Amino acid sequence: MSFFDEAAILVRSGDGGNGCVAFRRERRRPRGGPAGGRGGRGGDVIVEAAPGLNTLRGFRSRRHFRARRGGDGEGNDRDGAGAEALTLQVPAGTTVLDEDGAAVADLAAVGDRAVLAEGGRGGRGNAAFKSPTRQAPRVAEEGQAGVERRLRLRLRLIADVGLVGLPNAGKSTFLAAVTRARPRIADYPFTTLAPQLGVAAAGDGELVVADIPGLIEGAHRGAGLGDRFLGHVERCAVLLHLVDATGPDVGGAWRAVRRELAEYGAGLAEKPVLVGLNKCDAAGGEALRRARAALAAAGAPDARVLSGATGAGVADVMAALAAVAEAARAPAPAPETPWRP
Repeated sequence: MSFFDEAAILVRSGDGGNGCVAFRRERRRPRGGPAGGRGGRGGDVIVEAAPGLNTLRGFRSRRHFRARRGGDGEGNDRDGAGAEALTLQVPAGTTVLDEDGAAVADLAAVGDRAVLAEGGRGGRGNAAFKSPTRQAPRVAEEGQAGVERRLRLRLRLIADVGLVGLPNAGKSTFLAAVTRARPRIADYPFTTLAPQLGVAAAGDGELVVADIPGLIEGAHRGAGLGDRFLGHVERCAVLLHLVDATGPDVGGAWRAVRRELAEYGAGLAEKPVLVGLNKCDAAGGEALRRARAALAAAGAPDARVLSGATGAGVADVMAALAAVAEAARAPAPAPETPWRP
C-alpha cells in the first residue's frame, strides 16, 4: 500500500559554534587587546506544509534529520556564520506529536510553518569577557548543544466531505461519479485499501471529497481494516453516510457505522451528516420503500435516494452537501458589544 499517513522521526538542531580566543597583532599596536569573535548559531529544524504532497511517503526511508552546526568565531572580532535551517516538507493537514502524544504543531494549510527544534546559540569569544580589571582574558565559551526530539507525524487529509459506510456501500462509485478520481471499483468488500481524494464541482464552487476504506462492526477493536483511516475525515465539514439499498439489513448497517463513529470519538458522531440510500437502480420499488422505512425506524428519517452508478439523485445530494459545508466553513459572527450610554 503506497499511502503513508504516519511516520516516526528523530530531529536534532545544529550545535552553536564555539567562541574564539584571539588577540590583535597589528603594527604599532603592541597591546591590541582581545579580538575573539562569537560562534554562529546552529540551524533550526522547521516543518512546513508544502503544496503538491498528499502522503508522508518521503519519511519512509529517511527518519533522522540533523541541522548543521554554526561556524566557530575567528580573530579580528569576526563572528562565525550561522547555519541555515533544515526544513522538512509535509502535506497540509499534518499534525506533529511529541513522545507523550501532545500536539507540537498543526499544519492545517499550505504555508503553515513551525519550529520543531531551535539551534544552539554560539559561544562568546574572549572579546566579550574584556573588562577594566580583565583586559586580556584567555577564555571563550563553547557553543550550546542542539536539541534532539523524537516526534511522530500524523496526516489528516483536508477535505470538505467525508464518505463513510460499510464495505460495498458504493462510496468509490460515488467518488468516481462526482470527481475525476479513479478508485478501484469491484463487487467484493475492501476494494478501497487507502483514502482517496477527489475534487467535485458544486454550484459555483468546488468540494474536496475523501473516500476512506469501509467500516465493519468492531472496527474500533481492529476488525477488518480497523478505524485507523477515520482520522482522515476528522477535519471534514460534513459526512455523507452511504447505505446499500440492496443490503439484507439496511437499518443495522446504518447503526453499525454510527456506533463505530461514536467509539472512535474526535467529534465524528457530532458532525453534520447526510444519509444516502445508494444503489437505488438495483433495488425495486417495494424494496426501496422497505429500505427507507428501515432507515427511518433506525433513526435516519431523512435519507436521500441516489445511485452513484446511474447518477440518479447525485446532483441533489451534492447541492445539499455544498450547502452544509458552506455553512460549516462560514466564520462565526462576532459577539455584539452591548451598547452603553
